[in-house]
Amino acid sequence: MSTPGHDDPLSKERSHLAASRSALRAMREDVESLDITDVTANWVNAAVLEAQIEQRIKALADLSETPLFFGRLDYLHAPGAEQAEGGEGERFYVGRRHVHDADGDPMVIDWRAPVSQPFYRASKKDPQDVSLRRRFGYTGGDLTAYEDEHLLDPAEAATTSRLLQQEIERPRVGPMRDIVATIQPEQDEIVRAGLAGSVCVQGGPGTGKTAVGLHRVAYLLYAHRERLARTGTLVIGPNRSFLHYIEQVLPALGELTVRQATVDDLVAHVEVRGTDEAPTAVIKGDARMAEVLRRALYSHVVPPTEGVVVVRGSRRWRVPVYELEEIVRELLARDIRYGAAREALPQRIAHAVLVQMERAGEAPDDRVQNAVARNAAVKSLVKSVWPQVDPARLVLRLLTDADFLAEHAEGVMTGDEQKAVLWVKPARSVKSARWSPADAVLIDEATDLIERTHSLGHVVLDEAQDLSPMQYRAVGRRCTTGSATVLGDLAQGTTPWATRSWEEALGHLGKGEAVVEELTAGFRVPTDVIAYASRLLPHIAPGLTPVASIRENPGFFDIRTADAGPADVVAACRELLEREGSVGLIAADARVPELAAALAAAGIGHVGPGEETTHATRLTLVPASLAKGLEYDYVVLDEPQAVVDGEPDERTGLRRLYVALTRAVSGLVVTHTTGLPPQLT
Repeated sequence: MSTPGHDDPLSKERSHLAASRSALRAMREDVESLDITDVTANWVNAAVLEAQIEQRIKALADLSETPLFFGRLDYLHAPGAEQAEGGEGERFYVGRRHVHDADGDPMVIDWRAPVSQPFYRASKKDPQDVSLRRRFGYTGGDLTAYEDEHLLDPAEAATTSRLLQQEIERPRVGPMRDIVATIQPEQDEIVRAGLAGSVCVQGGPGTGKTAVGLHRVAYLLYAHRERLARTGTLVIGPNRSFLHYIEQVLPALGELTVRQATVDDLVAHVEVRGTDEAPTAVIKGDARMAEVLRRALYSHVVPPTEGVVVVRGSRRWRVPVYELEEIVRELLARDIRYGAAREALPQRIAHAVLVQMERAGEAPDDRVQNAVARNAAVKSLVKSVWPQVDPARLVLRLLTDADFLAEHAEGVMTGDEQKAVLWVKPARSVKSARWSPADAVLIDEATDLIERTHSLGHVVLDEAQDLSPMQYRAVGRRCTTGSATVLGDLAQGTTPWATRSWEEALGHLGKGEAVVEELTAGFRVPTDVIAYASRLLPHIAPGLTPVASIRENPGFFDIRTADAGPADVVAACRELLEREGSVGLIAADARVPELAAALAAAGIGHVGPGEETTHATRLTLVPASLAKGLEYDYVVLDEPQAVVDGEPDERTGLRRLYVALTRAVSGLVVTHTTGLPPQLT
């Protein structure tokens, strides 16, 4: 590895970095200087164009602490006719975005471009026509080192990249950062998978599945920008803290238009003010509820009991009851949304009237048909036969009317299950009801039965193992005509309704054809830490392959008896804060107030999950229930047995503990006053 000094190649690379930054600045200034006064027809077009220009300016920002390029490829021959940039012997600098000079020649190639792919996949066994791969090391935004691999030199042994290891282990303060410089071949295959197919990634702690999902979005936006600009993309996370943690990854890659949300955000049709007991939530989250809702909704459709008479001028046109019954049966058989069928019913009746008019020698047109459809008699019949239904009112009736529920749950739910979902105190109205998160999902299902949910081009679903079948259906509705990337770890399922298998989950999502990929190489969690946490796997997910850490540094790991209680926990935090990087103190939710008071008494500042850490305040106090998906350089885990005991059952508690044990990137200290769970010892 070459380092600063009188190293001429390093000076040349620094010069290229400086020139690339100047070129990026010029690109930004070109956009900022655009005058759109004479190119917009009206104020609407002007506003749209101004917004697009503003987005482009933001995408061209030069982040001083973020390397503009992190690698270089020297090709032996031209990469291919389809890659016009390539030429024999030409080199390419690989970075987060494309940068070109004043003549349009590339100075930095986007990591997503086909010509950049060998940076991640080329090897001694398969050099992919690359003679040299160079990695760069940075301190802040300054290029300070480089490291070369001569892929065609048989005399040079394959070694682990020190710069790659340093980048993986680099201390982190603040939100999650991109891994674009450290993507591994198996991760790259998932990132670059096509838009048409859905992918499910099973990955243990530290395998980079979240980062893979985010980089996949960035890649798809690069490869299919026009299509996804029309259809939209969405990243779904488990909670707001998690979304805040990952929100800077895509902007750092130049992608600013991806919406982020939780499942609760998607189904926010009503205000959620209540909660369910775990058994009740499990039943409400069961996919069988979809059939109960469908039956309850369509029970509002009643056969017509008499014909309808339409008066136009001096003529009376009668549609007999048997013909109306046939129209209703046909609409029911078409399997279209309840609302769409209701809108079609008056048009079908009007068409029947127009057929009679034509037989009588008249020549009615579309205007006549629309007028007949709006006729008072027709509207009255539609209201009685196919009434409007409010989805929230439908769910409210199911949860408060035992007879109504029993009628539509017959053969689907047992009597005990019906009793479990019925409210003890019925609400008077939709607004006064204390809806639970599971209720909101039921309302979303009912809403979709009435009117089709808008589908996006691609959806990324992270921490998916904690979703109920009904929540999967809610997400699946958002990508019925698009594709999905599902990310999760069955061993980290910590809800009573946690996913049992990906095949079952993908079926509920409507993506049963999705390819399931497993990531087992650990890049984030140190060897000793993941080995200790993996003792729990036989008890929480016996079929899964344990994560194998590829880190050469075993990390810092210690188990301590906290005889002085919180004082010893505070001491462990103070010790880790002397190291560089972020520190997380993870504890059972019930113990957080006591530990917060102990930290305050010791004069140690801290923040909560989702709050921004700084170099002055690097400690985050994390309730175990919110630890999933978060990472810290060092972690103090307080009282493992309390984490287990804080859950409704032991298996869920052990899974919560597995999550908490695997949040550390460089070191873990476990403190306990009571005994450790026997599964760890």
